[in-house]
Parts: sequence; C-alpha cells; structure tokens
Amino acid sequence: AGLSPIGATSYSPAPPCQAKTSCCPLSLPCATPLFLVKTQANHNARSAGRGGIAVLAAKAFFILSGLIQQTLLPRLIGLDGYGALARVFAITSIANNVVISSSIQGVSHSIAHTPDEFTSHTLRRTFRTHLAIAIPIALLFFFFAPVYASFQGAPHIIRPLQILSLVVLFYGLYAPLVGALNGMRRFTMQAGLDITYAVLRTAGLLGLGWFFARGGHGVVGACIGFAIAAILIFPIALRITGLGKPGDAGPTVRQHLQFILPVALGQVFLQLLMQSDISVLGHFASKLALSHGLTGDLARQAADETVGVYRACQLFAFLPFQLLITLTFIMFPMLAKAKAQNDPQAVAAYVRTGMRLALVFACVMVATVSALGPHLLHLLYPNEVGERGGTALRILALGQGAFAIFYIETTVLTSLGRERLSALFTGIAAALIASLCFTAGYLASHESALLLDTAIATSLALLIAAAIGAFMLLRTAGAYVAPATALRVVGTLIAVSVFGWFIPYFGKLWVLPLVFLVTSVTILLLVITRELGKQDLT
Repeated sequence: AGLSPIGATSYSPAPPCQAKTSCCPLSLPCATPLFLVKTQANHNARSAGRGGIAVLAAKAFFILSGLIQQTLLPRLIGLDGYGALARVFAITSIANNVVISSSIQGVSHSIAHTPDEFTSHTLRRTFRTHLAIAIPIALLFFFFAPVYASFQGAPHIIRPLQILSLVVLFYGLYAPLVGALNGMRRFTMQAGLDITYAVLRTAGLLGLGWFFARGGHGVVGACIGFAIAAILIFPIALRITGLGKPGDAGPTVRQHLQFILPVALGQVFLQLLMQSDISVLGHFASKLALSHGLTGDLARQAADETVGVYRACQLFAFLPFQLLITLTFIMFPMLAKAKAQNDPQAVAAYVRTGMRLALVFACVMVATVSALGPHLLHLLYPNEVGERGGTALRILALGQGAFAIFYIETTVLTSLGRERLSALFTGIAAALIASLCFTAGYLASHESALLLDTAIATSLALLIAAAIGAFMLLRTAGAYVAPATALRVVGTLIAVSVFGWFIPYFGKLWVLPLVFLVTSVTILLLVITRELGKQDLT
C-alpha cells in the first residue's frame, strides 16, 4: 500500500548436506534408516507448508491493513493532508525499503548458511553490523529532510520527515531480527510479528492522525503514530530472537557486507523507479499553485490535494505488481537451479511459460483497473478524487502493468546470474521516468493536465523499459513469449480498456459487480482467442 512492506519475505535455502551422497536428501548421518529420513522429510514439508501459509496470511493482512489506511486517511486528515503524507512517504519508502530488504535478505542468508548450533553467533555479529548501518542512515535522513522539502516546495513536511527518521532507525534494528527468524525458518513466528506490527502501525497512523487533525496537524500525528509503532515492535521482536552470543561462526562481516550491498543498490534503483513520478509531480504541483496566484495555505492545500489524487491512483495502479510479485518467488529458484545445472532448454521453458502466465495475469488485472479507473476511485475515496483522477488512473494502470512485467524480467535476469545488468536497467528506467515526468511537469498548465501528463510520461517510460527488458531476456535466456501470445494479450487489454470508457458510473453499490463483469469479459476474450484453454487449467 505504498508503505514499507515488512511483510515481504526472503527465503534462503538451508546449508547443503555435508554428506555428499545420492541417497540422503537431508542433513542426517548416512547411517540413518530410510524410514527416519522419510519421517523427517514429511515433518520438514509440513513445517514449511504451515510456515508458508502463515507468511502468506500475514502478507494478505498487511496489504489489507494498508488498504484500510489509504482509504480512511483522506477522511481523517483531509485530502490535502493525505497528499502531504504521500509526499513524506515517497522519500521515506526509499530509505525504509532499502534498509528492510538488505537487512532481511542479508541476515537470513547469513544465518541459513550457519550450522544451527552457531546461529546465535551469526545473529550477534550481523545485528551489530546493521546497528552500525542504521544509525548513520537515520541521521542522514533527518538532516536531508529540509533539502527534500525544499525540492517539493513544501516546508510544512520537514517536521513529519524528521519524525520518520525514527522509523528508519528502528526499521534498521527490527528488520535484521525478522531476517534472523526467516533464516532459522521460524516462519510462523515471523508472520505473527508482521501481523502485530501491521495492527500497531494502522492504529498509530489512523488514531493519532485523527487526534492531531482536530488541531490541524493530522500529518504530524500520523507520522508520530507510525514512529511509535516502529519503536514498539522492536522490543517485541528482540524478546523473541534475543541478541545472540559472541562467537566467530558463520560469514564474516566483510562477507555479509559483500552480500547486502548489491541488494541495497538494486533496492535503491527499484524504489526510485516506484517513487520518482509522485516526487516530481509534487515539485511541479507546488510551482503550479504559485503560478496561479495562490499563496500561503491556499497554495499548500492545492498542491497537496493534487498529490493526494495521484497517490490514490497509484494505490490501484500498483495492484498488478503487488500480486504478480508472488510469481517471482516460484520462478526464481527454478531458474536458478536450471542455470546451475547448465540446462538451457529448461531455462528457456521456464522463461517462456512464466512470462506468458505473467502477461495473462497482468492483462486480466490491468484491463479491469484501466476500464473501471474512475469507478474504483469513487468506491474507496471521496467523490472529488474519482472526478479529478479517473482518467489518469486509466492510463497509469497500463504503465504499472508494464512495470509488473519489467520487474519479473529483471528478476529472471538476476536468477540467471545477470544481476548487474538487472540493476543497470532498473536504474535506467528510474532515470527515464524522472526525465519524462520533468518534461511533463514543465509543459502542464493546470492540475488536470499535470495529473494526466505525469501518468502518460510514467506509463511511456515503463513500456519502453519492459520492451528493453524483453529484448535482453530473449538474448540471455533464448526465449520469451510467442508473438501470437503477445498480440492476443495486448489486443484483449486494449479492447477491454476502451470498452471501459463507455461504462457509466451507477454508484458505489455497482462497482464490485462491474469489476466481476469486466474481469469475466477479459477472461472470456482470452478463451475465445484460444490464449487460455484446458492445458492452462491443468
């Protein structure tokens, strides 16, 4: 929901069996009877399955709680307050997600590659490393706040940004503990922490946001609630994991840093790609308000409302990415294994099948959001949001659908050992979005033009990025989707999206039935064109 997804998980495989035999699938002595090996395998499968279900449930709960936050915040702190908070979260999400992803993946990787009896040593060493990283990053974020607020033309967001430096700090302390639970394969406990934190954060954002809004400081209150939630979850996690024990087992600090630095760099590019458009739009929204003769609170309110409308559009436009990301959890290990076994035919088959499924799923979701953009905004937001942002959402949905495909393409490249190329293309895509959005901002003469032009610029940049990603994936893996599949999927997407422009708005009660209708029509067209069939169901 645009906030830092602690609920996102990383999986690092357990260390390989030390006994290099073909009969033992587990790390058990070779003298272990076969029935005990099978019993242990069944136990591990049940544990992993239950843990996977728990993590999936936590992720669903996290997304649902974010949806509740994004729906209620405009009503509790006003559309302008919601826009100001979106400005704050845009830059905060970059810092938070870089810290979270590198911490969880790094600590999970280090602990998973440490024998079980020595994991406490690795936990202590990695936590101290991330403590040394979190403090300077939080301080840097605190002092960078006035610079970013100046770029936004919004001095009123300095204090909220500085408050959220506490979130950056405590995320830097909490995320390594989540990574430790992940590396120890204590998935159920990890899921419980995620759900607990989601509840605390929702209560803090909405409760204190509403309380402070009565005095005209809803954004400050929401940020204080966010910070309190991050502070409270840390000792809860610490009580579960502890700080480990001194020792020399496991990867060294240098090895740990060598692993997390590329992860952090990739996340920097990814977050810039996701947040560049709304950050640039905020910059020009402030300029546009001043150019129209507005000053003081009137200028601030007008600019923040524009950002708030665009943020509402992003909420729905990002749905394909949030849902399709689960496909990468399946494709990544299969492709990595096929690559390690030097099996180019298996790699090509996985890429061809995975990308085709991604295109089909994206088509169904994107077509629905694009066709019913204004209706969806009316469903969850005040009516003015749907009226001002409906057309922009129709366009942005197409671009973010391309982003979901681009993300899968770069993930596949990473799994095939081309992580540098993947990071490079992500950085280029982020720069392309920023440059095109700057051009759109300079050309826009009023608010509706700024919203629409930013959506067009973002979508165009993401379509170009997805096309380049497809070309590079074809060169690297020797496979992509068949041209006929691409034509059928794109044709269906265009047909349903255009059809949506002629669907009138009948009221909130009709939105969900229309969603079902449009989704069904999209699937029916894919069946009629023979893109979907019995083989896919199998």
